[in-house]
Amino acid sequence: MSTSTSHRPIAHGRTTTPPAAPVRRRSRRPWAGRGHLVAAALLTLAFVSPVYLTIVNAFKTQDQIVRDPAAPPAPPTTHNLSDALARPDRIVQIGLTNSAVTVAISVLLIIPLGAALSFWLSRRSARLRRIVLAAFAAGLMIPPAVVLLPTIRVLTFLHLDHTYPGLVLANVGGGYLSFAVFVYSGFLRSIPGEIIEAATVDGAGSLRIWRTIVMPLLRPATATVTIFLSLWIWNDFMNPQFILGPLHGQTITTGLYLSVGQYSTNYAQLFGVMFLAAVIPVAGYLALQKQFIAGLTSGATK
Repeated sequence: MSTSTSHRPIAHGRTTTPPAAPVRRRSRRPWAGRGHLVAAALLTLAFVSPVYLTIVNAFKTQDQIVRDPAAPPAPPTTHNLSDALARPDRIVQIGLTNSAVTVAISVLLIIPLGAALSFWLSRRSARLRRIVLAAFAAGLMIPPAVVLLPTIRVLTFLHLDHTYPGLVLANVGGGYLSFAVFVYSGFLRSIPGEIIEAATVDGAGSLRIWRTIVMPLLRPATATVTIFLSLWIWNDFMNPQFILGPLHGQTITTGLYLSVGQYSTNYAQLFGVMFLAAVIPVAGYLALQKQFIAGLTSGATK
C-alpha cells in the first residue's frame, strides 16, 4: 500500500513556508483629506484677506472702496499714497520716523542684553538657570495690559513718562527681553562647551569670549530675534498710545488711529497710510529672510 508524500520543495534541509498574505492597509477616507484641504484653504484665506484688502484698496478711489472693497482696482491710482504723504500734519513721515527710531534703539539694546544674560546663564548651574528662566517666562505669560499701569507709574517716578526714552525702556524691560533670552538660551545649548573652555585656557575673559566667539555663532538667532522684535515693536499700539500720549508724540500705529475720523473717514487715504506703514517691515523681512530661515532651521535641529 503506497502512501502519499508531500511534494514541497526542500532547499538545504529547510522547508519553505508559503509567503504570508499581504496586509491590506485601510484606505484613507476621501472626505477626511478634502476636509483638511478645505480647512487649510479657509485658514490661509483668513490670514491673506487683510493683506489683499490693504493692497487693492490702497490703489482705489473712495467711491470704488465703498462700492466694492474686495474688487481689484480698475483703474489703479496712486493718489492715495501722494495724499497720505501730503497731509499737513505729516502723520506718515513723523510716524514712520518715530517708529523706526524706537524699533532700532529698542532692538539694539535688547539683543546685547539678551545675548549676554543668556551666555551668563549657560555657565551657571542648572538649578539657577531654571529659576531665572522661570522668572523670565512670566514676562511672556503675563498680558502686557496687566503691567501697563505699573509700568507707567515707574516711568512717572523716573520722570520718563510721555517721552521716547520711557517708551524704549518699557520695551526693553517688557516681554521682549524675555523672548530674546529664551531664543538665545536655546541656541547656546548647541554650542560645544569645548570652544569656551579652549578660549578660557588661552586666557580670554568672559567679555572677550562673548564678543568674539559667542556672538558670531549666534548670528542666525540674532536675525530671528531682530525680525520678531522689530515686527512686534513696530505694530505695538498700546505702549505708544498710553506711555507717549496723543499730545506728546506718535508712532505709525497711533497715527493710523488718528487717521480714523469720529464721524467720517477717508478710506482711500487711510489705506494709503496703511500701505506705507507696511513697506518698511516687509523690506526688512526680505533683507533678513535668509538668516531668519537659517535661524529657525538651526534651532529646530539642535
